[in-house]
Amino acid sequence: MLYWFATNGNFKLQNILLLASSYFFYACWDWKFMFLLIFSTLLDYYTGIKIYEAANQRKKMFWLWLSIIINVGFLGVFKYYNFFASSFAGGLSLLGFKINLSLLQVVLPVGISFYTFHGLSYVIDIYKNRIIPERNFVDYSVFVSFFPLLVAGPIERATHLLVQINKKREFNYLKAVDGLRQILWGLFKKIVIADHCADYANTVFNNSSNYSGSTLALGAFFLLFKSIVIFQDIQTLH
Repeated sequence: MLYWFATNGNFKLQNILLLASSYFFYACWDWKFMFLLIFSTLLDYYTGIKIYEAANQRKKMFWLWLSIIINVGFLGVFKYYNFFASSFAGGLSLLGFKINLSLLQVVLPVGISFYTFHGLSYVIDIYKNRIIPERNFVDYSVFVSFFPLLVAGPIERATHLLVQINKKREFNYLKAVDGLRQILWGLFKKIVIADHCADYANTVFNNSSNYSGSTLALGAFFLLFKSIVIFQDIQTLH
């Protein structure tokens, strides 16, 4: 209601509302990681402009690699540091060397992979001259943090999503009804079908030694069926 009617059809106000809603949605999980999301957004917004304005290929490469290294660096530290540190220490212990590496005692920031690769795809598209940089920071921030995609994907290219953010949207009753129908049908498939299939599959595979081969095969079928149902919903939305 706020999106369509309180904004009076002004798409710039709609984008501000989308951004505020996306940040609120993310902050409900852990507000402290909002700063990481905002930093990633600022980084790629700025490097995208610098790539476009660079006078030569060398400067373009510098700004591109700056974005890649910082983005992948943050992703690597939060998502893979503990795994590689533990594996490295375990490998050395097999050779007779005992080392104690400090592990990060922090929860993985939700959605970090999605918004990181959103930003990287954007700067790479600018580097390859597929798009020009977005000068409106609010519009670019909506592209990075759009809440339906922020924590579960899929990763959208700027050539598909950003162009929709940049243009005026008008309320269409038939599309609204069709959208609500798809949402309700997706909820039914997720809650009634996929979740029940997952419950059965988890019961079987959590105690696999207690079941026969035919029961394990049935559990595998339910797991596959659940994955197909969810994949079809993602493809429909995409």
